[in-house]
Amino acid sequence: MSEAKETRQFEAEVTQLLKLMIHSMYSNREVFLRELVSNASDAIDKLRFEALSDEDLFEGQTDLRIEIEIDADENALILRDTGIGMSRQEVAENIGTIAKSGTQQFLEKMTGDEKEDARLIGQFGVGFYSAFMVADRVVLKTRRAGADEGVRWESRGDGEYTLSATRREERGTEIKLFLREDAEDYLQASKLEGVIRRYSDHISFPIYLIDPAEEEEQRRKQVNEASALWTRPRAEIDDEEYVNFYKHVARAFDEPLTWIHSKVEGLLKFTLLFYLPTERPLELMGPDQRDVSGVKLYVKRVFILDDAEMFLPRYLRFIRGVVDSDDLSLNVSREILQDNRVVASMRKTATKRVLKMLGGLAEDPEEYRTFWESFGAIFKEGIVEDPGRQQEIAALLRFASTGVEGKGQTVSLDDYKERMKEGQEAIYYITADTFDAAVASPHLEIFEEKGVEVLVLTDTIDEWVVSHLREYEDVPLRSVDRGALELEQLGEEKSEVSESDEDRDQIPEKWKSVVESVKAKLEDSVRDVRLSRRLTESPACLVREEWEMGERMRRLLNQAGEAVPAGKPTLELNPDHQLVMRMQQMEDDEIGEWARLFFDQARLSEGAVLEAPAVFVRRLNKLMGELAQQ
Repeated sequence: MSEAKETRQFEAEVTQLLKLMIHSMYSNREVFLRELVSNASDAIDKLRFEALSDEDLFEGQTDLRIEIEIDADENALILRDTGIGMSRQEVAENIGTIAKSGTQQFLEKMTGDEKEDARLIGQFGVGFYSAFMVADRVVLKTRRAGADEGVRWESRGDGEYTLSATRREERGTEIKLFLREDAEDYLQASKLEGVIRRYSDHISFPIYLIDPAEEEEQRRKQVNEASALWTRPRAEIDDEEYVNFYKHVARAFDEPLTWIHSKVEGLLKFTLLFYLPTERPLELMGPDQRDVSGVKLYVKRVFILDDAEMFLPRYLRFIRGVVDSDDLSLNVSREILQDNRVVASMRKTATKRVLKMLGGLAEDPEEYRTFWESFGAIFKEGIVEDPGRQQEIAALLRFASTGVEGKGQTVSLDDYKERMKEGQEAIYYITADTFDAAVASPHLEIFEEKGVEVLVLTDTIDEWVVSHLREYEDVPLRSVDRGALELEQLGEEKSEVSESDEDRDQIPEKWKSVVESVKAKLEDSVRDVRLSRRLTESPACLVREEWEMGERMRRLLNQAGEAVPAGKPTLELNPDHQLVMRMQQMEDDEIGEWARLFFDQARLSEGAVLEAPAVFVRRLNKLMGELAQQ
């Protein structure tokens, strides 16, 4: 039974978008044709995929095509495809609400300045809605393959749309754009042909342009090459074609940083066309980012699968592109692909090619910096996930460092090794929530004094990275706040601390009573108390054993819902600090007050949250007052 005609309201965000479209004076409005043709191509791909398991969906018509017809009498442009079509519910979901492409992100970038916002349209495309850049009324007719009845959708972009049933013999979708007066140039066949060749020549289905004004034999002609771009020789493809295909296959608005187009022939035969985006794709943005792949699988040029995550490891999920195999079955399923030997071999090759591509990009520091700012935090996951390639991945990592000016600059582990001081035996690093917090840490004082470079790790993933990456090219990685430091080779140690290994833990006689008293007062909070080898300005710091979990890691796990009790660190006191030296003349109770103050200060410098901040403030005020009276 046919459903009655109904009028529905657009989502508020869609209404906002349509208002901008309708009133936009954006000059490069031709992107609307790129977006609608891409949608038509996707619909045909979906039909071919679903027909693999149900040939009846072809309805006896295997002619897969896209048509663009000029209707000069009605001042309209008509786009048709013989794809999968849409049901009534799908029309409402795909057009009445925010699309799954870049529309939401586009809206988030809007500034309120109509001129500036209009410029964004050409970058984002914004899917179906771009039709209203050139049309003041849009009528869509569609019938899903296998359905008995079609659907008619109509809107003037004024906040509402109508849905009704309609008879439609041919499956697929037809969109009729009633053009605005200032868009009548899109009734010119030469202009349409130029736009199609520029943006859609790579579409692997024929695109026909129909112009009734031409002689009968010229009325209908194919205007695109209709060969899948990845099947063509690289020498025949220019950069513009590669870039346009990227925007199509990734539904992206940026331009790729680089790409690889590789045909593998041997025991296996397959083609890779992979792109490295400039900016994070929409699904990898924000706290709710989807953990999906951007690789599409084709088998003998037949589209099989979106988000084919089995062809690249998770830490390369930012890659966009196509894999086309001659060795897989057309009826292959996602479940079968997970444990397929052919897929495992293809994955190995694909991963190797992508890492080689990144290695080539790294030769251009500025280009690589752009990649690292967008995807570095994701790429680092490879250290944990892919131990077999750990050293290869480590060579491509970049870190902030105290050895370069500007907190936005990064260095590689190779850069660090080249600058290591004579006698330095480790790559040192510090983890913190921010760069500024890291460089202000008391743990860096001795390194600054001796001119030893320290890597600054601030990404959440860094804690896991350094727990798995113990060394790089036989040089160990060591945290500046773990274990005892061994920097004797880099200069003279302070006289108060014994220099011999045998006497390392020996405490000078004049400090024994102070250290024992502090240890007794803090016995519930610290493992040990000792004089520091790493402090030059601060009175105290906390140090953990090499195997112990750091304060930042503990906080991250707690935030993730995994309760981890705080361990007992070692408190190090700076014997050259004025406040610490005063403790030699203090009574036992007064030493206890200063010991607790130093302990809380050291915890704060690590980014910890004190259980009783008010108590800390009262103690600090009290002791400062006593000092002022002396």
